[in-house]
Amino acid sequence: MQPRAAAAGVARGRQPSPSPRGGCSSSRKDSLAYLGTSTSSIAHRRMAPRTSGLIQVYTGNGKGKTTAALGLALRARAAGKRVAIVFFDKGGEHYSERRMLTQLGIDWFGYGLDRIDPKTERFRFGVLPEDVSQAEQGIAKARELFFRHLERAGGESRDLGRSIGDFSTPFAAAHSGRNDERGGYDLLILDEINTSVALGMLTEQAVEDLITMKPPTTELVLTGRIEVSRAARPLHCDGSCLAAGGKTHEHRPSYFDHADLVTEMRLVKHYFYEGTPAREGLDY
Repeated sequence: MQPRAAAAGVARGRQPSPSPRGGCSSSRKDSLAYLGTSTSSIAHRRMAPRTSGLIQVYTGNGKGKTTAALGLALRARAAGKRVAIVFFDKGGEHYSERRMLTQLGIDWFGYGLDRIDPKTERFRFGVLPEDVSQAEQGIAKARELFFRHLERAGGESRDLGRSIGDFSTPFAAAHSGRNDERGGYDLLILDEINTSVALGMLTEQAVEDLITMKPPTTELVLTGRIEVSRAARPLHCDGSCLAAGGKTHEHRPSYFDHADLVTEMRLVKHYFYEGTPAREGLDY
């Protein structure tokens, strides 16, 4: 939902049907091989299924990654789960959902410079040293959320002393819905962390190291654009949209191997390329 000029689209796919013998169909085996997952490891997981603490990845060049993560956060919070979101590369006051997150009791922490020039209202591409610093602060916050409580008893948690609404400076913005008082989080979303890797603000190793620190009961969701397959060219695309929003990877990041779910949203068609700008309340 970043109001960036990157292309977006829809997620497509279907569940492969099992073979008559209950094993994996050839298409499923091919998919597992592509994702670097063996059929034996899948069989082991079926013998000892986990009900919490999985790792989910929402990626691809299509629209819907942050939107899907926010929907999951809403569902988890409605079920009484403790939820936190760390936003990467999302500075500025452009994100309508943050107003509701606080009311729902979802803790969120925003890191990044404002990429919308206040004078020209144009999106700023490229990476500044401050962008890298902000991304590093974001991943440090994620580590902190894994291992310590943010103010168990009373009061709001405000990172770097900044209040809600003050996101125009190159500092982190934070607000606590106080749902961490019982200790730990059931769901932690790292929004646009994949994009931070794709743009070189974070290394794959840094994210992989973070994943190894994850508490066993915390569900972890990683969002952001990294193209892991060479999809067909989207409709109404002259070629420029394939690389919009930064460089693309022709390989899947190493930390995807730790994921239990990887969903790639694929751009098929987007109203942005017809001249429709990002719209408040619908796109951000």
